[in-house]
Amino acid sequence: MKKFSFGIALLAAIALVGCKSSESSYKKAYEKAKAQEMGQTTTQPVTVTPVQTVTPVQQNVTPVDNSDLRTERLNVMNNGTLKSYNVVCGSFKSLDNANNLRNTLASKGYSAQVAQNPDTGMYRVIASSFEDRGSAVSSRDALRATYPDAWILLRAY
Repeated sequence: MKKFSFGIALLAAIALVGCKSSESSYKKAYEKAKAQEMGQTTTQPVTVTPVQTVTPVQQNVTPVDNSDLRTERLNVMNNGTLKSYNVVCGSFKSLDNANNLRNTLASKGYSAQVAQNPDTGMYRVIASSFEDRGSAVSSRDALRATYPDAWILLRAY
């Protein structure tokens, strides 16, 4: 039991000695507080380096919008040819109605064509056809001034 009591006493003594703060720490804190009280600063002046402003590089990026991109199989009427991305201005069950819109678009300078979806039987009036999606988006956006429901059809082969 004496050994146990001696061990506890030894640990308590070490703990008390280890927690003892040094006088120099108190002295430094006192001097710093005194200097601040008198309006003196103990810090060195800071030098500021100006930041250079960088202007971002503008890139010509064609906007790409897939919100109205649909994929369909098509049979082109009158031996026409279509590319991968096609801007559709109208869809009709009647071939006569589709041809009337095609003629209207052709009179405005578009290379309009009529194509039929064999799955649904609908006739699609295509105002323009492109190999890249960005060009099709630009054409669709321009056509929406007159045909607000214009959309892009990705031709499935």
